[in-house]
Amino acid sequence: MKSQRNKTIDFPLERADEYLKQCVYVEREKQIKENSIVVGDAFSSLEKIPDKSVDLLIVDPPYNLHKNFHGNGFKQLRNSEYAKYTENWINAVKPKLKDTASVYVCCDWKSALVIGAVLDEHFILRNRITWQREKGRGAKANWKNSMEDVFFATVSDNYTFNLNAVKQRKKVLAPYKENGAPKDWEQTEQGKFRNTCPSNFWDDIAVPYWSMAENTAHPTQKPEKLIAKLILASSNKNDLVLDPFNGSGTTCVVAKKLDRKYIGLEQNPLYCAWAVKRLVDCDKDKSIQGYRDGVFWERNSKPDKKTD
Repeated sequence: MKSQRNKTIDFPLERADEYLKQCVYVEREKQIKENSIVVGDAFSSLEKIPDKSVDLLIVDPPYNLHKNFHGNGFKQLRNSEYAKYTENWINAVKPKLKDTASVYVCCDWKSALVIGAVLDEHFILRNRITWQREKGRGAKANWKNSMEDVFFATVSDNYTFNLNAVKQRKKVLAPYKENGAPKDWEQTEQGKFRNTCPSNFWDDIAVPYWSMAENTAHPTQKPEKLIAKLILASSNKNDLVLDPFNGSGTTCVVAKKLDRKYIGLEQNPLYCAWAVKRLVDCDKDKSIQGYRDGVFWERNSKPDKKTD
């Protein structure tokens, strides 16, 4: 029996009919429309998405590791083979992107060595974001792996980047005043803060855990706060966001919460059902942990409570 505080979405496929009915099945469609969770292989699904229709691509491909995704396994490849795999999905998705589109690709330190090089051949590679996972497995003969990367690239030099939408609110430890007025900070009900420009190192992300409503039993789920930063920075309201390896639906859920359109492609019907469940839930609650009133707060801070 789960604790009453355990909000993890992990129902089995036998109880998924209610949500699978709301999915799109690639073999039944001539064209995939916006705001769809698609059950099907990414490559066959991409063929049915109109060319030049996607404003933002967010990709969380299988890392080059042995991994079991609830019955769908991924086997570790040699770097040359993983490079070909990466090249294949890039070639499949590239025609779907607008000339103004941005691209974000998640990876761990090892797959980054391959993915970054391949991305650089197809897009304008602009940055590598490193985010702190906060938790990770210890190792007896190596450093604990608690970082992941997200490559940022664009199709052209004409792209969206909404800086003010992704500033981080940080507590001011030494508030300086000029002529008696706060300099580069503000007094709020929660304390003294300044909104700072985001860097490419993010230490404010909390990995989903059992008592968070966004948590699912997917083994490599990304936090909503992480994806929210990407979507807010590199798209506008009503833009179309595509995730070809949708997993349990974080990209689509966050896109909906932030008033974007979305398409999520996923071959595992169980994950598609979990994604639809989350989309239904966000009709009642569009909150994103760590993001409130247009501001990203530091990890483990409580913006809803007054502090000194």
